[in-house]
Amino acid sequence: MVRTKIVIIGLMALSYSSHAQTPKGDKKNSPNVILIYADDLGYGDLSCQGATKVQTPNIDKLATQGRRFTDAHTASAVCTPSRYALLTGEYPIRVDSWGPLRTLEKLLIDTSTLTIGKVFQKKGYATACLGKWHLGFGTDKNDWQVPLEPGPNEVGFDYYWGIPFVNSGSPFVYVENKTVVGHDLNDPLVYLGRNYKGDLEPSPTPTFPKEASKKSPNLFSGARKAHEFYDDEKTGTYLTEKATDWISKNKENPFFLYFATTNIHHPFTPAPRFKGTSQAGLYGDYIHELDWMVGEIVKSLEENDLSENTMIIFTSDNGAMLNLGGRIAIEKGHKINGDLLGFKFGVWEGGHRVPFIVKWPGKVPENTVSNQLISTVDMLATFTALTHQEDSLSLDSKNSINVLPVFMGTKESVREELLLAPWRPKNLSLRQGKWMYIPAKGSGGFTGSKPEHHAWGGPAGVAFVGGKNSDIENGKLKEDIPTAQLYDLEADPNQTNNVYTEYPDVVTKMDARLGELKENLTKK
Repeated sequence: MVRTKIVIIGLMALSYSSHAQTPKGDKKNSPNVILIYADDLGYGDLSCQGATKVQTPNIDKLATQGRRFTDAHTASAVCTPSRYALLTGEYPIRVDSWGPLRTLEKLLIDTSTLTIGKVFQKKGYATACLGKWHLGFGTDKNDWQVPLEPGPNEVGFDYYWGIPFVNSGSPFVYVENKTVVGHDLNDPLVYLGRNYKGDLEPSPTPTFPKEASKKSPNLFSGARKAHEFYDDEKTGTYLTEKATDWISKNKENPFFLYFATTNIHHPFTPAPRFKGTSQAGLYGDYIHELDWMVGEIVKSLEENDLSENTMIIFTSDNGAMLNLGGRIAIEKGHKINGDLLGFKFGVWEGGHRVPFIVKWPGKVPENTVSNQLISTVDMLATFTALTHQEDSLSLDSKNSINVLPVFMGTKESVREELLLAPWRPKNLSLRQGKWMYIPAKGSGGFTGSKPEHHAWGGPAGVAFVGGKNSDIENGKLKEDIPTAQLYDLEADPNQTNNVYTEYPDVVTKMDARLGELKENLTKK
């Protein structure tokens, strides 16, 4: 496929500047790291994970050249808390984060905390975050006025360019470091709010067919140039071009790139050349664009002679969501979360078990599959070990475990338990070995079930995809089911049978441990 070059016109203020005072890393002994964090990509959304209605040759190639994990999880089934856990190595319950960050909320990460970006900075790496942020700006209410600080630059990233919030919600602008791309001092962003009743028209945003799924109304006016530059169908190309250019500019020194795509979060808006290329509607076409993006990054490494000394990690922030685009894909025969129970926002496996692939030539064994339990919250400790900083960086306050030996196949996972968060706090759950304990009924996620509902999930969603669970009948929870859930994931990975009443000793032990964790992690 011909590479498309789009010139991005924007402010370059502060680009790479904060890294200038950091000692340069040892290129020879310091591998580059690229962490590709897809958005809402489900367990069944890749052909190397069993998909037949979409084709992901570039991502599949990473799997054949590296190691694919079948029991990898996010710490939360929701975007913002999942990203918090990834960047900080801390369970999101510690900052009371459960749902997507709201429009006017401040930066969720304390600027004094250790993050994966800071781990690399301390070793002399250049660091960049490109793509979706959705972790807030500022120290108080975020009024979206320039400069947007603190933000990515203050928590470990020398350079940031991307979607500051989420592609389905305003403001529909791009941000570079601390400024809005196309910012005009005389025409700033103005927050109108959800209940605005005046005559002022919101700034224009693209409209898409219904099957692209919901995009919320623009809650901002002003910033006309910034709004006009924003284009959903070009975002994937913009981000890819920024990534490949940044790689080329930093090839002489070790670097860490956190590439957080908007693909495949709704609305499903692939570039026109990808439309109609899959057998799963716009949902599948958006996956095809994501695969192209991965391929372009790999190609850039090859062109810059960086492939052999670069670790690539590919994963997702949570499982797939059963919105209209997802339902259309399912009706076409695509299994967005494979055969797993549940969806994004819920604590059943489909909400947080995600694709996870690691490639590192000569270090990670090629074409291997691991069933070891790992989590994206483990990246902080893993990167600390990768950069040989275990003795200088204290991780005592973190929930992250070093899984680098698991990546390399030299050791089995040392993760004995994992806290898993849904949207609803009452369903905060615990994984221990083969056991998954959920202290309440249902998934703790969305439960919409009517054609007009955007956020389907729960029992109705299970029925829609033809799933089976002993607590569910005709798309509803049965009346006489247990008050909580226990699943043996070794014997029953798809959670078809709730064995809560059969193993009271396991339930008692896990409930006590869950209570202990909740108490310890929420202490101020």
